[in-house]
Amino acid sequence: MSSGFNTDVTRGDRVFHVQTEDRGPQHPSIDTVVYRNGRILLRKSSNYAEFAASADFSAENLKHRVETQHRQVIDSLRSGALDSEIAKAEEDAVRAAGIQVQLLNAGSWLANGRVSLDIGVKRRADNAPASAASIRASIDGALRDGQHAATADADGRAKIEFSLPPLGAGDLALVIEAESDSAKDQIRFTMRSRPKPQAQP
Repeated sequence: MSSGFNTDVTRGDRVFHVQTEDRGPQHPSIDTVVYRNGRILLRKSSNYAEFAASADFSAENLKHRVETQHRQVIDSLRSGALDSEIAKAEEDAVRAAGIQVQLLNAGSWLANGRVSLDIGVKRRADNAPASAASIRASIDGALRDGQHAATADADGRAKIEFSLPPLGAGDLALVIEAESDSAKDQIRFTMRSRPKPQAQP
């Protein structure tokens, strides 16, 4: 019969959830997992196949082993011994989740031939600002190529302004790209195509 323990551990302003369970006789292993906001940050497993085959094995002794491992991880978490491992796991999770770029003034970015973009970039994992993200904006389909760049501030915000370039007759789109570390994101806003000139009779 499997057994398990669940404990919430507060460290500073963060709350971690520690869960330890016996996987059962088919998989003789004791697993401890540390979560934060539903995300796995650390996992510790110990196989007890040898113990299960020994004369010392009993349900009570197994429960004691599960509880001991659970307490050891909690103590390490509270003492700060796991800080570096958890920090790396959180950083890896943020990078894996990527970033999201947004046009904050989507309804008013073009006026009187002038492009004015209010842009926000955030990390998908925790919605925190992606400060120092590199941002580029261009008009796809313009007759003259031109990229306009900016760097997000501490709030993940940036402003890019430029004159609307001469436009072609095909499909047109405003393209905004952002890059932070190895994460990238892109959004496109389709613009109304310029009508082709009518042939004179």
